[in-house]
Amino acid sequence: MRMNFKRMLSASVIAIGYVASFSATAATPAPATMAGDFGPPQGAPIHAVLTSPPNVPPPTNRKAPAKVIVELEVVEKEMPISEGVSYTFWTFGGSVPGSFIRVRQGDTVEFHLKNHPGNKMPHNIDLHGVTGPGGGAASSFTAPGHESQFTFKALNEGVYVYHCATAPVGMHVANGMYGLMLVEPPEGLSPVDHEYYVMQGDFYTAGKFREKGNQPFDMEKAIDEKPTYVLFNGAEGSLTGDKALKAKTNEKVRLFVGNGGPNLVSSFHVIGAIFDKVRFEGGSNVQTNVQTTLIPSGGAAIVEYQTKVPGSYIMVDHSIFRAFNKGALAIMKVEGPEDKSIYSGKEVDSVYLGDRAAANMASVTTATANAASGTLTVQDQIAAGKSLFNGTCSVCHQPSGSGLPGVFPPLAKSDFLNADPKRAVGIVVRGLNGKVTVNGSEYNSVMPPMNQLNDDEIANILTYVLNTWGNVGGQVKSAEVKAERQKVAAKAAAEH
Repeated sequence: MRMNFKRMLSASVIAIGYVASFSATAATPAPATMAGDFGPPQGAPIHAVLTSPPNVPPPTNRKAPAKVIVELEVVEKEMPISEGVSYTFWTFGGSVPGSFIRVRQGDTVEFHLKNHPGNKMPHNIDLHGVTGPGGGAASSFTAPGHESQFTFKALNEGVYVYHCATAPVGMHVANGMYGLMLVEPPEGLSPVDHEYYVMQGDFYTAGKFREKGNQPFDMEKAIDEKPTYVLFNGAEGSLTGDKALKAKTNEKVRLFVGNGGPNLVSSFHVIGAIFDKVRFEGGSNVQTNVQTTLIPSGGAAIVEYQTKVPGSYIMVDHSIFRAFNKGALAIMKVEGPEDKSIYSGKEVDSVYLGDRAAANMASVTTATANAASGTLTVQDQIAAGKSLFNGTCSVCHQPSGSGLPGVFPPLAKSDFLNADPKRAVGIVVRGLNGKVTVNGSEYNSVMPPMNQLNDDEIANILTYVLNTWGNVGGQVKSAEVKAERQKVAAKAAAEH
């Protein structure tokens, strides 16, 4: 019996293995779409077209593998991270994220990494699409003013993150050293009307969110995983206003979405769109009819959808405070005829966009620059305050300042405001909870402290309100807001 049992068990294992093997073979695509070697390069070498975000290089449109030469330069440069805030980014190709690389499965890639002579740090590159030690990092350590070269074969199709892997790795990545490489399948991707490149990253600055001036990297915040900013394409507002992505109705859109990290997982969502297809984790499997897709740190996805009605489609990390309080927000503007059978057509950008609802933030930039040079005028503040108000305050108090009867008090011709304009500074900083009487009507609602606004922004918004809708006029200065904030901090410290 024991012998027969063993034979039966052995036969069962063989049968199961055969069925599993058969099933795997039946479900497996043709070898051309698998990881593999399609032979030596054919034809003359090709210099890869590299693009800065949000642009994507054109499809390779090749039927055979080629030798592709990629030349990528590391540049350390100071760039805006928010309005009036700069940061010294470390970049691949001068942008955050770095240049988009597009090759075909089976290509032999000759990679040249150059470290600009003006840089201060050595760098290398780890391409997740490379089969080899460190993804190329072991072969590409490059000092300033030098160039490294290595070669790899792109064996696996998909979209892959690349990043710097020089110690301390987290600091290099946190400073913006990441990007995407697409390895097309031999047959290419299906045709679409638009392809765009969007990549999320978390940034750690010594100053608070939107604190003006050049902000250095904060290692302690990074280790604690408490980012100051969570951004698409390296800057707040990088894909809003006149820099928003564009499409027309009834077009197919493909987004290559990456997450450089270094710490956070992204919950990528487009408000008002459902993804027809998602190649999740950058691989070959496809999920359909997806609302939100998870993208791990150091991972990517390809999402596709068709535009159907016009309007603003807001891209967010749906860990939602990151979108509205740390900057992880972008826009795709879709133009074309309405289709009332699908959507009625009413659109209020400011509900979702905050102060990014404005076509651009030029007035805020002007006010910031003039404040730094000591030439700030009341008119500068009014113009900047209007842009900020329309995104931050108008949802409750309405664009006309009329408020909502019984819910939010009016700011227009407000006897409460005009009786003591400076009192408004404390209300915005501290918040207001309880009953107030404005223009003869009682309101009992809650206004939270506007902690997401910095001193300049509060001063500009209040200056705009005081000089609009028949109010008394006047000016609120940033120093007054700062002093009020210090009182709040001192009181909190004393209570502890």
